[in-house]
Amino acid sequence: MIEITEAAAKQLNQIRTADPTHGVLRVYLAGQSCCSPRYGLAFDVAADADDAKLEHSGIPMAVDPQTMQVADGATIDFVDGEAGKGFVVRNPNAKGGGCACGSR
Repeated sequence: MIEITEAAAKQLNQIRTADPTHGVLRVYLAGQSCCSPRYGLAFDVAADADDAKLEHSGIPMAVDPQTMQVADGATIDFVDGEAGKGFVVRNPNAKGGGCACGSR
């Protein structure tokens, strides 16, 4: 399961409302930093046949099998602070401990 915080759900619903072609939130692996996977988020018209189809906080999600293996247990959040604002994916199950590269 991938969870979505209230702050992220609010932002995602605003985006979906502004453009009705945004069918599902696609969560995908966007690479690997030195300490953990990097995730990408994008809206897609529909889920693919082999995608895990999830829903949390009213947001339908599509997650490919490879990403689901890695992202299970993750939380999508929206942060707005001094360093900027945007979506972040936090995964307590990510392997790799003390990351010093700054990409975490």
